[in-house]
Amino acid sequence: MKGLAFYAAILFLVSNLCGQGPTGTPADAALYGQYPANYKEIVMAWLNQQLLDAATARIEWGSEPKAVDLGKNGQHLYGYLVSFKVNARNRFGAYTGLQQHGALIKDDKVIKGLGIGY
Repeated sequence: MKGLAFYAAILFLVSNLCGQGPTGTPADAALYGQYPANYKEIVMAWLNQQLLDAATARIEWGSEPKAVDLGKNGQHLYGYLVSFKVNARNRFGAYTGLQQHGALIKDDKVIKGLGIGY
């Protein structure tokens, strides 16, 4: 009987804690810029400048933009990171296969690309 009460108490505690994750606070707009609600259009415009044949590129979008600091050695580089996969054509016209990439957006501009020619 004591074992049943113990398991019931554990189940109660776990069920209460599962819904209590850290609450997300909005990112500081002065540091990160405004949240890019139109992030897909921003990234696509940037990809048009980066890819050889952007019109035929196939994009798989990851999660929503996340506020991050990509700086190194005490230097800060704030913005919203967007993850996506690209299957684009190379110089020979063949698709390269899905490759993971990212773009750091601040104030509706891509300020750093991850995985494309870097």
